[in-house]
Amino acid sequence: MARLARLTVAGHAHHLIQRGLNRQPIVSDDVDRERLLADLRECAATHKVAVHAYVLMDNHLHLLATPADLQGLSRMMQSLGRRYVAAFNKRHGRSGTLWDGRFRAAPLEAQGHLLACMRFIELNPQRSGLLLAQPEDYLWSSAAHHLGRRRDPLVFDHALFWGLGNTPFAREAAWRAWLEQGVIEAEGRQLAASALKGWPLGSANFLRALSEGSERPTAPRRRGRPARNSVPI
Repeated sequence: MARLARLTVAGHAHHLIQRGLNRQPIVSDDVDRERLLADLRECAATHKVAVHAYVLMDNHLHLLATPADLQGLSRMMQSLGRRYVAAFNKRHGRSGTLWDGRFRAAPLEAQGHLLACMRFIELNPQRSGLLLAQPEDYLWSSAAHHLGRRRDPLVFDHALFWGLGNTPFAREAAWRAWLEQGVIEAEGRQLAASALKGWPLGSANFLRALSEGSERPTAPRRRGRPARNSVPI
């Protein structure tokens, strides 16, 4: 069966996941982490992709990002692969691919899902069992940026985040309260499944609008043969 084409929509936020090959580490130390994020920042700027939230874990990368055009996400990740993987292999005396196939991604409807996806991403370290007093204590995510600990040049804040308050202090306080609510289990499963399987996440109207501009299906088809229409005798 042919692989389903990735659905990318210009101007819409996408949840993206890139895993290491066989779930192996994609970084081994802080030098690698700094290099990967620096390369990502340059690749995102070059290919006009706005990164709204991110987390770099030892064996995978999560992004919430909006491409300016249909090819932006793919070109950004291809460029990142060429730059970072080559440097990683040279530094660690290895060869071959580092990624577990192509990256996984799906668009999501900002209203209703974007802030939830940001929270899912920035709480990933704590959900993974890392002992952190606060989300911003993890150095390799956008949490510190959104909570006022530092200004991160990789992050381009989404309008919905700015809508949390009229001042930086108000936005940071509102975001901390949002994070303290934690990730709802069903919400987390939905966000992960959407990105990993490539199905967009949003309302019926959102999915209908996406389907009108693409030949690719926006939801999985029902299994089995279609039901026969009953014919009156």
